[in-house]
Amino acid sequence: MQKSSIRRSVWAVAAVSVAAVVTGCQPGDTPADGADGSSSTPTATASSPGSSGSSGSAGSTGTAAKACTAGSLKASAYQAADRPAGTGTGAAIVRFTNAGATSCVLQGHPTVAGAANGSPELNVPLTVTPVGPAAPVRLAPGAQAWLKLTFVQVQGEGDGFCESGSAPVLYPTMVIGLPHSGAHQVVLDDGQFAECDGTLTATAVSAAKPS
Repeated sequence: MQKSSIRRSVWAVAAVSVAAVVTGCQPGDTPADGADGSSSTPTATASSPGSSGSSGSAGSTGTAAKACTAGSLKASAYQAADRPAGTGTGAAIVRFTNAGATSCVLQGHPTVAGAANGSPELNVPLTVTPVGPAAPVRLAPGAQAWLKLTFVQVQGEGDGFCESGSAPVLYPTMVIGLPHSGAHQVVLDDGQFAECDGTLTATAVSAAKPS
């Protein structure tokens, strides 16, 4: 949980619940099924983009699924349960839901940019170190996939500090991009994104929900 004083960003945001939308971006919806990411929707399955669907949560189309488009996805973010100690965000889970009518495929590690003042046109690209392999994830309509972002944590109390000596930075929202699947603006379900040094690690999108 971030300290209330950290949330008073030097970016002087008007509100955390940002509704900004730009071409190719979708604002993140606050999870309706709880901050722990639990859901009763169909789950995703790891598969080859060229494989035909199988029965069950991934659906059965008999044809190869194409990459999910930006318009077919809904993205949201919440604080990870397993995160570094400190007063910043530490780690966040980004959840993608296939809101389209057909199965599609997600794959790859994300690009990440902080949206200054919650405005995507003021994006600050962050340096992402990919972690782990990237495998195709087939999403049936309503199914979900996840990835985890782990930040350089803010330390201390009050406004906090960065061990590197740089100043902590707050972002009301972040823009998460996936290969062939567009960019998606997400708001954290509890506060804002607080991080140090503009660097982070990121897992590839996965059918398995991280903690």
